Amino acid sequence: MTIVDAHHHIWRQADLPWLAGPPVPRIFGPYEPIRRDYPVDEYVAEATACGIGASVYVQTNWPLDRVEDEIRWLRDVHAESGWPTAVIGCADLFAPDALSVMRRQAAISPLVRGVRLQLHWHERAEFRFASAPDRMTDPVFRRNIAALADLDWLFELQVFAPQMADAAVLARDHPDTTFVLVHAGMPVDVGPSTVDEWTRGMRRLADLPNVVVKLTGQGTFTHRVDQPTIDLVTATCLDLFGPRRCMWGSNFPIEKLWTDLETLVSAWQQALAPYPAEARREVLAGTASRVYRLH
Repeated sequence: MTIVDAHHHIWRQADLPWLAGPPVPRIFGPYEPIRRDYPVDEYVAEATACGIGASVYVQTNWPLDRVEDEIRWLRDVHAESGWPTAVIGCADLFAPDALSVMRRQAAISPLVRGVRLQLHWHERAEFRFASAPDRMTDPVFRRNIAALADLDWLFELQVFAPQMADAAVLARDHPDTTFVLVHAGMPVDVGPSTVDEWTRGMRRLADLPNVVVKLTGQGTFTHRVDQPTIDLVTATCLDLFGPRRCMWGSNFPIEKLWTDLETLVSAWQQALAPYPAEARREVLAGTASRVYRLH
């Protein structure tokens, strides 16, 4: 089976201010071991060795005044290598001119399938990206989300469990837009209270047919490949969303901080092993191919 990596990054260190500078507390831990260029040929070699035949690049937080440059760079990378297969860009969705930015991105490259602006907020500062937990209620943001349907773009939704009620309202109010829940809703641990709150939030989102979930990033908080966590997330997501609304992705090279790609792929394949072959095909290829229009 050809696998689709629904969430990966390639990068040039010079373009990523968050990768440079002195060590500070980060959600993934210290970045020093991966503080270098991660070019597409390195990713392709690692990916193809694991059976990955298509990929979706998800924005890497270039400065917001350079998000069009990011798309130009990826257009050129694709022209030279054939990878990535599709691209998720970024725009400042709290700015009145965001639609103009996204239209220019669409004109730069037909690879662009959507946009991500991270909304996750947590009481712990190192887990936090957004400036407040309720930013998705902002009227300018919501107008920009409403414009995605005309672009035929999706929105990569990145929130923690306490934000899922607002996220469900957002998705419900924009039924013609697909929302891709990043990192399976980001459960920070597998303690009973955490899992209960996360499951309740996930059930709320699963009730909305325009929400799909990405099985990615489950080393974010443990900083290791933890099979019980991956098994729990896989089982819960497939139970709530079904395999046609679940997709796998690597989040590479961030997870190089604690693993190699072969080990990571194997862990998710192990979690999927109890499921029928058709369900495995959907999670590992079919869902991402449909959602990101890879063919």
